[in-house]
Formats: sequence, structure tokens, C-alpha cells
Amino acid sequence: MAHLGNRSIVATHSPAQSGCCDKQSPRFTMLLGFSSSLDYRHIATVNPVTFSILAIVGVAVGGLLIGGVRIRKIGLGSAGVMFVGILAGHWGAELNPEVAEFAKEFGLVLFVFTIGLQLGPGIVQLWKEQGLVLNSLAVAVVVQGVLLILMFHSLIDLPPLAAGGLFSGATTNTPSLGAAQQAAASILDKSSDEGTDFGMLAAAYAVAYPGGILGIIASMLILKFLFKIDVDAEAKAAASSSGEKHEPIVRRSIEVDNEHLSERRFGDIPGVEETGVRISRIKRGEELSVSPATDQTVLYKGDIIQVVGTTAGLDRFVPLIGRASDIDLMELTSNACHRRIVVTEPRVINQTLRDLSLDLIYNATITRIVRSGIEMPGRGSSRLQYGDVLHVVGDEESLDRVTQLLGNSVKALSETQFAPVFLGIFVGVLVGMIPISIPGVPFPVKLGLAGGPLVAAIVFSLLGKVGKFVWHIPFSANLALRELGIIMFLASAGLSAGKTFFGVAMTSQGLLWMLAGLIVTMVPLLVVGLVGRLIFKVNYLTLCGVIAGSMTDPPALAFANTLSDSSTAATGYAAVYPLTMVMRIVAAQTIIYVLVR
Repeated sequence: MAHLGNRSIVATHSPAQSGCCDKQSPRFTMLLGFSSSLDYRHIATVNPVTFSILAIVGVAVGGLLIGGVRIRKIGLGSAGVMFVGILAGHWGAELNPEVAEFAKEFGLVLFVFTIGLQLGPGIVQLWKEQGLVLNSLAVAVVVQGVLLILMFHSLIDLPPLAAGGLFSGATTNTPSLGAAQQAAASILDKSSDEGTDFGMLAAAYAVAYPGGILGIIASMLILKFLFKIDVDAEAKAAASSSGEKHEPIVRRSIEVDNEHLSERRFGDIPGVEETGVRISRIKRGEELSVSPATDQTVLYKGDIIQVVGTTAGLDRFVPLIGRASDIDLMELTSNACHRRIVVTEPRVINQTLRDLSLDLIYNATITRIVRSGIEMPGRGSSRLQYGDVLHVVGDEESLDRVTQLLGNSVKALSETQFAPVFLGIFVGVLVGMIPISIPGVPFPVKLGLAGGPLVAAIVFSLLGKVGKFVWHIPFSANLALRELGIIMFLASAGLSAGKTFFGVAMTSQGLLWMLAGLIVTMVPLLVVGLVGRLIFKVNYLTLCGVIAGSMTDPPALAFANTLSDSSTAATGYAAVYPLTMVMRIVAAQTIIYVLVR
């Protein structure tokens, strides 16, 4: 028996290929660098956990070396680990089932959770702008896959159970395999139908899965070739698009000459909040010095004030109170100081600038907020997030007090707090276990160990903090955890699939299934890719994310991430993943219910 996921499938190769202590196993031993004097059988049988660790690490090293080879700037990346794992599994490397299952599932959880945590706000923004289009494209991929499976059932007499497995394998969706197995078990009674081969489900899945990964990657490359894509230009376009609503922040000097606004506080002037304009300095009358100013500063006719905001906001605001002045208050003697302060104090996270009342309590004003490299005006309604860089103006004493309030701890910003990470994963796993009842569907749907943590991470990234728990991981740590997770997943999945892949694939029936699976993988992706690019003008990197997300395929996303340093592909992946996961689970069980009579 060969283990794949939580299920067992009947291996079609000979017993000599299935054990980790057989005659072929030493070949894998040599791949890991063991000397001939090492008793391999002793390691594999007496300490299977140790051997499993060595196998995963050895496969990871080999896969990353192969994945690092780039031809015309294109390489497999971490996806290479999967294919080395398949070869190693075929050559006799067999993992301890419990270790294999843990490494695969926990690796997947780490991968999707860190993606959701980093990209949560961007995912929500993408949902607002293109959510309907992107999710419609993903749904179209699922529907086409189902129709193709039904077509092959008629054309090549594809057995009903094999059809369910082929759909799951060609679309690289393991949870849908489990759902199909549950549906088959509920319909077919093993005790009364001895001829029913439940192993056919997993066998078809194992044959189609590697081709599914290659098919997804090939589809991305074909689209890149067809549209002559410049990946760097696409990344710049995506960055520009995401920053369209964040105009550059500039400063201007204004002379107050509107008598109707004389003796009124700056914060009470109509349009201040709507335009996002902030005051930072003021020069009064014939005074030669400049003082810091806040929303509480009372204006008089003849005052020269320095304001900060977007060009559009300032163009609307300046005529309300006066006219532009050529005097640069930054060049005059002043007790107004400027300081950049990083938000690292959990108590102020999610609080608005209006709630903090820095102008009233500290006689300081926040003129700009820099978040993820983007400058935004400091509106009263702006909520602070962990890691925001605030531009604050005030006297030295006021700035010291504001610094103490906001934290400004560079050390805290670079540290990874693991308690919130594990709490988030715990909640995500629980969410994935919750059965969801869908009207008209005769079975409950679960998001599983991939969908649950992803949804939880998105929610926690939007909340920012709960009590003392702050959901922030430095980018370098996030990337490291993400890569570790996908490598663990790919190594374990490859080793598990390798035990049966060649034994099934090298038969005439297996080759036919493999070809059918490749068609089920690539045809929907190419059709949707053409429609998305030609009709909806979707960014190529976003389209790659949608392609990987519509297949719920982490290896394909890992490959897409190697095309560019941009996070655009990962954002597109996460934007369509939750709906697609539910759709694939429902589709797999629907295939079984329709075909098995």
C-alpha cells in the first residue's frame, strides 16, 4: 500500500519497488551521500523518523539545485523539489507515514498562512477593484474542468471513480480527492460490491498530479510567449496601479487672507478632513521665527502657514483660505522640529489620529503616514497599523513624548513574535474543520488545512492586533517561513507520489489518463488566460496568480513568484483561493454523484 494524503492506494508496481529496504533503495541512499559502510536498512527500519528527515532534506537540496537552474531567465524554482521527490520515491525512498503527513500538511499551512498575513490588505483592495472578474475567471476554470472530465468519461470509457481522481489530480487539489472518496464511500457499499476498486480514485490522482503541476507552469509560459510579456514592465504596471489612489505628498506655503476664517482653528475649516490637508508650521505677522502648528492653531489674516497634502487636495483647499506664498517656512528660524516615528506600540494600533488627539495632548501633528513604501496624508480618520512610519512635527519635548507613545522600537519591528503566528494557525485549522452547508449540495464542505489558515490570516492581517497579540512578521522572516513551508510540502508530496507514479503511468491506461489529465489542466487555463488578457486586460502577474489559485496549487504559485520580486501573483492567488477551494470540493463530489450509478 502507498500512502497519499490521509488515504491508502493500491500500488501497481512490484513489491520490490515499494519498500524502503528493498534492493533498489540503496540507490537513494547514495543520492543522499551515505557511504557504502552505512547500514541503510538499520536506519530505515529501526529509526524511520530519522530516515524520513534525511529523505526530505536530501530531496529538498536536490530539488532546489535543479530549480535554481534557469534557461532564458526561467527556472522551476522550489517546484523542482516535487519532481526530485517523485524520482526519489520511485527509487525506493519511503517516508514514515505520520512524518510524511505532518510535513506535507504543516508545510502547506505555513505557506498559505504567511501569504495571507502579508497580503491581506492588498487582497481586499484587489477584491474591491477586480474581485468579480478574477473570481469569475477562476470559476470558469473549474467548470471547464468538470465538463472535460465528463467528456472523457464518454469518449475513452473513463471509469467513474477514475474520473473523480483524475479531476482532483489534474487540478492538483488534494482536499477534493478526499471529498470524492467520501462521496464514493457513501454511494458504494464495499461489502456488497467486491469489484469496486476504491484505489482507482487515488491511482488516477497520483498519475495526473505531476502532469497537473507541469501543465499549470507550461500554461503560464505559453501565455507569456503568446503575449510577448515583459515581466518587469508588468510588475511596474501592477505597482503603479496599486498606487493610483496614493498621490505623492507635497507641501505648500499659504498666506491667510480670508476674513471669514479669521480667528478660527485650522481643524474647524471646512474641507480639511475631506482634502486630507495637514498644517505643520506657522509664521505670524512680522515675526521672524516659525512655530509648529496643529489642528488647534487659531489662524489670523496675514498668517503664513505651511500645509501638507496631495496636489489635488491642496488645489482644492488653498483657495478656501488664501493664496499661495513664495516664503519657504522650512528655511526660516524655527523651533518646529520634524521626526520620523515608527509605530510599534500595540496600544495605538487600529486607533485613529482623531482618537489619539496628538494636537490637543502633545501639541504635535502628523503630516504624513508611510505604509509599505506609500505616502498618505494623515487624516483624522486614518487608523494606525504596526510598522507605519509617521512624519511628526512639533517641538523637541512634544516629539519625545509622541515617540514614547508610539513606540519607535526598531528592534521590535525586526523581531518575529511567534505566539500570534501559532495562535493564528490554531484558529485557521479550526476554521478549516468547520463543515459549511451549501443549499442544494447534499454534503458539507470544508475549507481544510489550506483554506482555513488562509482565511484566518487575511482576517488577522486586517485586524492588526487582538489584545496583546500583534499579527506582524518582518518581510524576511515571512519569506523564509513561506519557503520552508512549500519545500516541506513539495518534498513530502513528491516522495509519496513517486511510489506509484511510474508503476501506473507506464501502462497504456496510465498514459491515456495522464494525457487526459494534461488536457483537463491546460485547456481551461489557456482559455481563461486568453479571455482574461484580451478582454479584461488583466495584468500578467495577477493572471498567473489567478491561474495558480484556480488550481489551488502552491507549487505553481512558487514558480510564479520566481518570475518577479513583485507580490502581485501571490495577491491574485489569495484573492481567488477561498472560492475556488469550495468549488473544487463540490465539483469533485458532484462528478462522483453524477457518474456512479
